[in-house]
Amino acid sequence: MGEVGVGGSSGTVKVTFLGTGTSFGIPVVGCDCSTCTSADPHDKRSQHGAVVTFDDGARLLVDTPPELRLQLVQNSIDRVDAVWYTHLHADHVHGIDDLRAFTVRGAPPFPAYVPHGEQASLEQRFAYIFDQSIQPPRGTSKPTIELHGIRPDEPVEILGRSFMPVTVPHGPVTVYGFRVGPLGYVTDGKRLPDAALATLRGVRVLVLNALWFGNPHPTHFNVEEAVEAARVVGAERTFLTHLTHRVRHEELAARLPPGVEAAFDGLTVELDEEER
Repeated sequence: MGEVGVGGSSGTVKVTFLGTGTSFGIPVVGCDCSTCTSADPHDKRSQHGAVVTFDDGARLLVDTPPELRLQLVQNSIDRVDAVWYTHLHADHVHGIDDLRAFTVRGAPPFPAYVPHGEQASLEQRFAYIFDQSIQPPRGTSKPTIELHGIRPDEPVEILGRSFMPVTVPHGPVTVYGFRVGPLGYVTDGKRLPDAALATLRGVRVLVLNALWFGNPHPTHFNVEEAVEAARVVGAERTFLTHLTHRVRHEELAARLPPGVEAAFDGLTVELDEEER
């Protein structure tokens, strides 16, 4: 684990990277490559997830990966207040049952923000949660979650702050990143359309996905594409996440230009909450 800062300490927002890997995670099952067998803890990457913590203690969870429980325990996070779903691919959603640890404590329904039009898909895939005719047997429990739709280019208030959706293409899927104050967060994107660039310009910290060097992927940035996107946005610091086992942390850190860094599981980045 590690912590880095941007700016002063008055009115801060923190980003904790729970998982910085792709759907395979690292080590990949059955793989004996140099990354999967590395002794460097930075090369152990679980599936994508993050927590954004504001100066009043409010916490937003970004996605619910299948390894969520382990990630939260490892980072000593005992409470989150809402979740933002970037999209509904399995590695970003299938840890949804781990929200039960929060809702069984008698709190009101947990707010989950989902791309507009995808609520029905989530309700169908997890009918035991959302179908009120399905009640857990006495003495057992299920998560209690309230879904809210997110629309492109329409700000939404979450935890007392204005979040602006940042929509990016991911093959046939539209992924919903966001900007909140000085932070821009985009995962699983292939490019930044003009509207996304307009929303992200002026952020101080930018999070982008990047798989590997070279060999362009049809639905994700590679490292070179992410670096170029970061240059266009112009953030003070950009952190790359959603990384594969085809690049080791040490190599990535050595080859990135100034202002672009490799995120790793457990990294916390702190910045002023005020926009510049």
